[in-house]
Amino acid sequence: MTSDTNHDVAKGDNVHPGRPVIVDRYSGGARINHWITATSLVLLALSGLALFHPSLFFLSLLFGGGLWTRIMHPWIGVVLFFSFLGLFLRFWRLNLWKRDDSAWLAHGRDVLTGQEDRAPEVGKYNAGQKCVFWSMSVLIIILIATGLVMWDQYFFAYTTIEQKRWAVLTHSIAAVVIICVWIIHVYSAFWVRGTIRAMTRGSVTGGWAWRHHRKWLRELVKRSSARKSKGTPAE
Repeated sequence: MTSDTNHDVAKGDNVHPGRPVIVDRYSGGARINHWITATSLVLLALSGLALFHPSLFFLSLLFGGGLWTRIMHPWIGVVLFFSFLGLFLRFWRLNLWKRDDSAWLAHGRDVLTGQEDRAPEVGKYNAGQKCVFWSMSVLIIILIATGLVMWDQYFFAYTTIEQKRWAVLTHSIAAVVIICVWIIHVYSAFWVRGTIRAMTRGSVTGGWAWRHHRKWLRELVKRSSARKSKGTPAE
């Protein structure tokens, strides 16, 4: 698997006046992986809500009725688990907590009011993005574990009725929390202008990178300069 960190390259070789510098942020594989995960999560939320309460049962029509909703829901969960596992393996190192992240959180008000220059410079991911990443990781593990306990078609004989009841409660709470985390994630992507193109085109403008992830941009420029210097014949 190719590292997305190594894939990041600032496209500054052919800069023209009036055109923004474009910086690679995500590979095609990472973007496909992300959208499979996102689609699975949305489908799980809709099918899960259909099964959660009678007033929401109309959502089962999106899946062909109640029977098909019950059949498809756990299998979509399996897709989500393995898809997110791919994202986790790609990005967990970049989401490890650092001292600067705590300092960045302390400047949360400045970030929200558009005074991000007052906050510490951050790498590829800021503290908020890291919180979303680790929250998703923990919640998906809880959902898949409790989902297996509830999946009577294959695992009925391995757990007790009491365990199934606790699994239903825990699964429901985790599902509500992960939906809230997903809403925050999506809202933030739209709120920070220029972020969406990172997961649609795989790139961002140099201005966006400088404003929101300055340390990451510095590292890209440093690596790019080092590669150029190694490839330049000595005079």
